[in-house]
Amino acid sequence: MLQILAATSNKHKVEEFKAAFAPLLSKMTILTADEIHGYPDIEENGTSFEENADIKAREASAYADMPAFADDSGLEVAVLNGAPGIFSARYAGDHASDAERIRKLLEEMKGKTNRRARFVCVIALAYRGNSVKTFRGEVNGTIIEEPRGNHGFGYDPVFIPDGYDKTFGELGPEIKDKISHRAKALEKIVAFIKEELDSMDDFEFE
Repeated sequence: MLQILAATSNKHKVEEFKAAFAPLLSKMTILTADEIHGYPDIEENGTSFEENADIKAREASAYADMPAFADDSGLEVAVLNGAPGIFSARYAGDHASDAERIRKLLEEMKGKTNRRARFVCVIALAYRGNSVKTFRGEVNGTIIEEPRGNHGFGYDPVFIPDGYDKTFGELGPEIKDKISHRAKALEKIVAFIKEELDSMDDFEFE
């Protein structure tokens, strides 16, 4: 049975990953960074979501000697010229809480009438330290002026996706896991791996 490493220890992401891969779990198992002894701290020094995801996936696959996938995601706000972007998780400092990051974002947007934004997620797949493929998902929406909802994480409580009148924080996982940027990227990588599994007796990325 195929083992594949989800190169993260973020429990929220792990839950989303395992839910997305559920239809394939009879043919594969997903390990997480917490299950790999001595898993290294991988520096994200890329200049784009694609580069950061690829760095994490390649280094993880080389260290664990198995296929690995990693994601890099963030929020791009139009009036802030795409910020916080790849720095979304560190926008208010390396150890800031979600609430502190949201507070900084709302302060930066105070008085702005253009509140358009998008969430971006790129998932990179690697094998034996080599890049295989990247998968990108996006969802457009609007930043509101005050947080709403207790679901999700990150900037979810201030982001209303297009076509809805509730934030990701209010919609909950039942809806978010179907329409989010990460859901769209996961749909693509799941389809790719399913095709590989269906077409090969012995799974082998080329």
